[in-house]
Amino acid sequence: MYVREQIRHWPLVTKLLVVCALMFAFGYAMVPIYRVVCEITGLNGYLDAGPRAAAAAVDRVDTSRKVTVQFVGQINGNGPWEFRPSERSMQVHPGEIYTTTYYAANKTGSARAGQASYNMTPGTAARYFAKPDCFCFTRQEFAAEEGRKMPVTFFIDPDLPEEVNTVTLSYTLFDLGSDG
Repeated sequence: MYVREQIRHWPLVTKLLVVCALMFAFGYAMVPIYRVVCEITGLNGYLDAGPRAAAAAVDRVDTSRKVTVQFVGQINGNGPWEFRPSERSMQVHPGEIYTTTYYAANKTGSARAGQASYNMTPGTAARYFAKPDCFCFTRQEFAAEEGRKMPVTFFIDPDLPEEVNTVTLSYTLFDLGSDG
């Protein structure tokens, strides 16, 4: 009798295992799916920001137009950091490459690491904003009480819609602790 009940449950067990395998496969596929969505929509500031894209944009500098880029810096939670943009805003010509800096300082007596993530508003501008070089791409290691300026190089594609006159680039610094 016990063996019959076990045999009767095998179809259900098989279905549950298949569902688990499909869930795992879907979770694994989310990274490339997310990348494709970012490429299509410009979400998360995704733009082909390689040397070829930068050169193409620079060849098409729109000197007849200026866009205000505002910079914001904040700390996630109450981490032991000082973090701020070196300048609050810049007037830029679409297609021209610019560099600005953010200042970060470890306010503790021990070595710490931090990493910044960014957000851009309005969302429609994200696909036209590229950062070929940014401190946010890598983990930042700081010695005790160390402070430094960290550069971000960017350009706005000249195809940015005309109605977008102001873009805000906001970074949030996350504390990774003393051992990361």
